[in-house]
Amino acid sequence: MRETKPEFINIPKSQMEEAFRQILLRHGFPSAKAATCAAIFTENSIDGVYTHGVNRFSRFVKYTQQGHILPEKEAVLKQAAGCIEQWDGQSAAGPLNALQCTERVMEIAGVQGMGCVALAHTNHWMRGGTYGWKAAKEGFVFIGWTNTTANMPTWGAMDNKLGNNPLVIAVPHEGEAIVLDMAMSQYSYGALDFYELKKQQLPVPGGFTKDGVLTTDPSAIRESQRILPIGYWKGSGLSLLLDIVATLLSGGLSTAGVSQQKAETSVSQVFMAIDLKRLGNYKTMAASLQQILDDYHASRPDGNSRVIFPGERVLATREENTKNGIPVLKKVWDEIQQL
Repeated sequence: MRETKPEFINIPKSQMEEAFRQILLRHGFPSAKAATCAAIFTENSIDGVYTHGVNRFSRFVKYTQQGHILPEKEAVLKQAAGCIEQWDGQSAAGPLNALQCTERVMEIAGVQGMGCVALAHTNHWMRGGTYGWKAAKEGFVFIGWTNTTANMPTWGAMDNKLGNNPLVIAVPHEGEAIVLDMAMSQYSYGALDFYELKKQQLPVPGGFTKDGVLTTDPSAIRESQRILPIGYWKGSGLSLLLDIVATLLSGGLSTAGVSQQKAETSVSQVFMAIDLKRLGNYKTMAASLQQILDDYHASRPDGNSRVIFPGERVLATREENTKNGIPVLKKVWDEIQQL
């Protein structure tokens, strides 16, 4: 029997954002919070990160319905020590907490040159790159990461003890940014979901089957729950250290602690910012960065594809989706309409 090809529809930015805002208002979000959260989900989708934008919105609403996300709460300061602060997310919406902490860490860096905010008891921040783009476009180097529930086996193990703990590094560039936004697994679970919805194989192996065979089949990886750490043992080790540092700095839960929750809630996150304007070589930074990128782009490509830096494709996707509308699986949009 022939498989039906997934149907996509294009949704204009304004229509998507307003639909999200109205749904969030109906589920208890105050007006300003609903508007900001709707904008974040929409911008993630415009930039082509559908797995943490439109495709993730229904789950975000369901977590709110189940009481894991508290719409009226927001992060509060617990402890300050020089350029480092500890905040409690109070189970508020993850994207709003992350945005608040990003803005705060830029304030600290603007005064002290460098700042760090560690956040406990928060929810999924959706696309971590959102906060890297924001900080970098305002002139700051940004480094941030989050722990997650245990969803990845350490290298050489069968069961999940690590989170795939996404890491973001962002640098200002010509009014935009160079942004690395990556999980410690070869593919995030959101990406696996997206490939499953499109009925496609992964471009490269992303995990193991139940029999321990590397595979590009997202369904098989979902079934085994054995996603592949980036760089094998290296990604495994990096995941562990990100979890340790986030836990110690925030005073919140580790991946092991998050995994004891009923859902992926009460995660720990770290936000760091550096104010480049405070450094002695600030005036020559643009030229130095351009020299690096010119050499990078001079790479001889393997095939017809152009060599691009992290985040470079986002700019083209943003332009296309703003002009033509955001491509959404009809099945996903229909589900959102029922919320």
